[in-house]
Amino acid sequence: MTDLTANRQQVLNKIKNICRDCERSEDSITLLAVSKMQSAELVRAMHATGQIQFAENYLQEALSKQNELKDLPIEWHFIGQIQRNKTRDIAAHFAWVHGVDRLIIAQRLSQHRQADHQADFQDGHDVREPLNICIQVNIDREESKGGCLPEELPELVAAISALPNLALRGVMVIPEAGHVDAFSRTRALFKAVKAKHANPAQWDTLSMGMSGDFAEAIAQGATMIRVGTALFGSRSISVL
Repeated sequence: MTDLTANRQQVLNKIKNICRDCERSEDSITLLAVSKMQSAELVRAMHATGQIQFAENYLQEALSKQNELKDLPIEWHFIGQIQRNKTRDIAAHFAWVHGVDRLIIAQRLSQHRQADHQADFQDGHDVREPLNICIQVNIDREESKGGCLPEELPELVAAISALPNLALRGVMVIPEAGHVDAFSRTRALFKAVKAKHANPAQWDTLSMGMSGDFAEAIAQGATMIRVGTALFGSRSISVL
């Protein structure tokens, strides 16, 4: 079996070194373990190394793992494309959603999170946290990728940040391969649209950088990096 402890420590050491060079605190970076197409057994083993945040792309695969791992205090992030008929389950079973690119999807997530609130009380107190949202931006305007266009972001920030039951935290990007300059463009866009946010103090998350480019992303201000291969090695199960 892959040495998950060694893999994770290597990634953490790299984050520490990059942050030292950039004069940033390593605590300012959240490491998401992208566990799509990895078995529940491997996720459990990775959790045992100290990893708490896990990201999934495919809903049915994620729900199956969540059921197998419900004894673990995992913070689940959904980073895949979102279809309208999936919003109820996503709103109910995830703490973060990184792939919102249309207002209708955010509205449905808000509505379904609200519906869940009605059944989520303990001793008269609402115990359900707002659903954390990142807007996916198609920063390089690739036809093959989802995400809003950069010029659409201000209007989306204004509209989504006003919805109940959601906390609009920031943006997520997947640049075109080799386009590391996209990270600086994303940072500039992130700063430019903050004034459109109904609660600008919530606007604190740049979800960008993966196994092959997270060093460049951190240097340009990433606060969350989504790492799969560098942690798990190759993927091990088929998509459900």
